[in-house]
Amino acid sequence: MNRLPGRLVLIGHPVAHSLSPTFQNAALRSAGLQLKYEAFNIPPSQLADAVKRLRLLGASGNVTVPHKEAFAALCGRLSPIAERVGAVNTFWTEDGVLVGDNTDVGGFEEAVARAFGAQHVWRRVALVGAGGGAAAVAAAAERWAGCRVSLWSRDAERSTRLAARFGNVQRAATLEEAIDSADLVVNATPLGLAPDDEFPVPVHLLRARVRVRSRVCARRDGVGARRTRCRASRCRWAGDADCPGGAGV
Repeated sequence: MNRLPGRLVLIGHPVAHSLSPTFQNAALRSAGLQLKYEAFNIPPSQLADAVKRLRLLGASGNVTVPHKEAFAALCGRLSPIAERVGAVNTFWTEDGVLVGDNTDVGGFEEAVARAFGAQHVWRRVALVGAGGGAAAVAAAAERWAGCRVSLWSRDAERSTRLAARFGNVQRAATLEEAIDSADLVVNATPLGLAPDDEFPVPVHLLRARVRVRSRVCARRDGVGARRTRCRASRCRWAGDADCPGGAGV
């Protein structure tokens, strides 16, 4: 892309929790670019119409929960990694075509390496959730030699579809089964957006020294409470993604 986008946006439902407009607009001002990064709360029923308008406007931007998979299906072209994941978190308009990409996979890998060390060998990952964020984790894990993913979600149909797409992913019958013997537990559900949300995995079920990573951006007070509970169980909390220093959405 050589020209500036017609609009620069974040779309999701909800988006009020997002810190992205704050730091993205600070970066735009610092670079002297005459653009504003705007967050739009788009209900799923309005997504298709919103995507049409974004394409006509020549927009670029980001996509967050719950639209990553649905947005991918509305793009005219996908990057190879977005096609593999089946979800989009970054997009731009090129010659009138909406192009979707996925930086969640690389962002997750980088965040885990930064938190736990690049040389750590992961053998068993417990993945909670079955949406676009979970697919990104599965795509990252299939790059890790010998790594198996145990998947659990309240939505049995979505988890069955996700497991069928990745050879290293197996559905667990229960949450307890999913996290049994895991050395990394990943929250890929929307739980955690609100500071009073309970972590989807009861901390008392986590064995000592297990690593924990969340794929959602939570307010600092919520993060602090979850980190404290993890420490009490002697597991290691790596913080939240989708935040400044994480995926950024």
